[in-house]
Amino acid sequence: MYILKIQGTQKIPDYIQIRDENFTLIAYFKISNPKTALSRCNLLERQDEILRIAKDLEYGKIRKLEL
Repeated sequence: MYILKIQGTQKIPDYIQIRDENFTLIAYFKISNPKTALSRCNLLERQDEILRIAKDLEYGKIRKLEL
């Protein structure tokens, strides 16, 4: 899986994308509200780890997730 951080604007918040090995979108959520999106893709138990990685990630950079 891969994680990508997208920078928002003044009216649009920052978002996180999680994609699979084929780069298909798995989850798309605001950093401030990840619970629903992560529960849909069975990653809720990894929420703290994903958010820690997302907060340190630069905007527009893709990072491989080893979950």
